[in-house]
Amino acid sequence: MIHPTAIVDSRAEVDSSAEIGPYAVIEGPVHVGPRTRLMAHVVLLGDTRLGADNVLHPGVVLGDAPQDLAYRDAPTGLRIGDRNVFREFSQVHRGTQPETVTVLGDQNFLMANAHVAHNCRIGSRVVLAGGALVAGHVVVDDDAFISGNCVVHQHVRIGRLSIMRGLSRTSRDVPPFSLVDGTHTVRGVNRVGLRRAGFDRTRMRAIVEAFRILFAERRNLRLAMAEVEASTPEVQELLAFVGASRRGVAQGPRRGAASDAVEDDEA
Repeated sequence: MIHPTAIVDSRAEVDSSAEIGPYAVIEGPVHVGPRTRLMAHVVLLGDTRLGADNVLHPGVVLGDAPQDLAYRDAPTGLRIGDRNVFREFSQVHRGTQPETVTVLGDQNFLMANAHVAHNCRIGSRVVLAGGALVAGHVVVDDDAFISGNCVVHQHVRIGRLSIMRGLSRTSRDVPPFSLVDGTHTVRGVNRVGLRRAGFDRTRMRAIVEAFRILFAERRNLRLAMAEVEASTPEVQELLAFVGASRRGVAQGPRRGAASDAVEDDEA
């Protein structure tokens, strides 16, 4: 299953059920897991390990050196789970500090030209739409959706089941279950994502009420947290996320601006 035009390093371990397409290049101690498919012109570099059933479309580059001026050719790596899809020209870089790795979980979908920088930790079932740029040391929790041409600053956390609207940007942590746009502005609850995840009305309403208090308009989040009733595990998760932030959390719109967070619950 290795095309005769592909170049495969003698140090690489390629499962016998994997498929290596035309002009693909595997350089270094790369591990390619069962049934993983590399299409034409894919490049895998360094200490990169892919699990089972991943699909890499033409032009994908995984495991290249980080775009970090402090990088000194240290031994670092990239770890990728199972059933991920990498569309055309998406890129994921390996870690930058010695013995560190960049990590992606399972069933993630990186669309064309999406970029994940060094030392990121991407959960499972995350979508990075076309042109999304995720800087170094970012943590993206499960089921998050980063829309087209979004920009995420280094060391930011993106919470579970949150969504960044297209062209938005953040240098603050994005709360779980939130819908964010503009410059780290919380516009409301990711209702569609929560419904698709099977949230019932009781859980949805508890989250919506917490968002009313925290994000209907800009205020001191530490004070607002004291007013939120931690009535469900999801609200407890939201409060814990906000309380643990080191970069600050995305906030609601400025006073007088419209916010989806104050709409009636549609669940």
